[in-house]
Amino acid sequence: MMLTEVIQHRNRKAIALAVWLWLAPFITQAQEIIPLYSAAVPNSKASDVQESGAESGVLKGITNPTLEFFRPAADKASGTAVIIIPGGGYGVVVYKGEGVNTAKAMAEQGVAAFVLKYRLPSDAIMTDKKIGPLQDAQQAIKLVRENAAKWGIDANKVGIMGFSAGGHLASTAATHFDNAYIDNGNSTSLRPDFQILIYPVISMQDSLAHGGSRGNLLGKTPSRQDIDLFSNELQVRANTPPTYLTHAADDKLVDVDNSIVYFEKLRRQKVPVEMHIYPKGDHGFIFRHPGWMDPLFAWMKANNWIKN
Repeated sequence: MMLTEVIQHRNRKAIALAVWLWLAPFITQAQEIIPLYSAAVPNSKASDVQESGAESGVLKGITNPTLEFFRPAADKASGTAVIIIPGGGYGVVVYKGEGVNTAKAMAEQGVAAFVLKYRLPSDAIMTDKKIGPLQDAQQAIKLVRENAAKWGIDANKVGIMGFSAGGHLASTAATHFDNAYIDNGNSTSLRPDFQILIYPVISMQDSLAHGGSRGNLLGKTPSRQDIDLFSNELQVRANTPPTYLTHAADDKLVDVDNSIVYFEKLRRQKVPVEMHIYPKGDHGFIFRHPGWMDPLFAWMKANNWIKN
């Protein structure tokens, strides 16, 4: 090989290496779609319901739930994972705005982020619509924990995060973990190691409930037993996971008292809990407060879930 050819070859290798190094951070955070169930989806029945909303990022008609995995860069990875549950009143899933965007921000902080595309409660696709979303949340925790070594995750640092009705689902998973609503032959722990709740629906009681979320999950005339069972402030125990809450005081859709009553129940059980209430911002304030995650990341650093 002549000298000029050697130089050209080396230049091509150098350019290729430079391009790879530039792309590496984006490659490590590339998304991966993971089916939630390897076999039949539990509590499902045949239907002609079709998923829609991919173009807008607001989904409905979900029958095949998944996790979308956003990997942190190797040099940032903390070993912590978080399962992100977007809201939407149990009628839609605000998948992109609350799910994907949050996952990318978490991955930047070294957290392995999984966006849950969960089934919405529906008599058309489920035998018992009350437990369908909880089954998907429990399966997500089980799947992440059982694949922790494969995905570079600490199995003892698997948290859950939910927005609005997704906050209700996240807090349900964080307070009902002793009862497995899925097949769990390995007895994998279904308890999240922490919960992060953003303007969450917590209660199904008449005085606090978001009517749309309650109606979609429990039906128009729910029993007193179901109302109490899915009022998660009534399910708090001493082993409920450490909690981060944030809400806007002027929320006109989901009353801030949902977060306040949950905070009080957690505090009385001596569960570590931190709450941030913004005076203004209304529901969905994350789209208007660009720095809303700063105190959250400070809380995660203080608890060693992300690196200082």
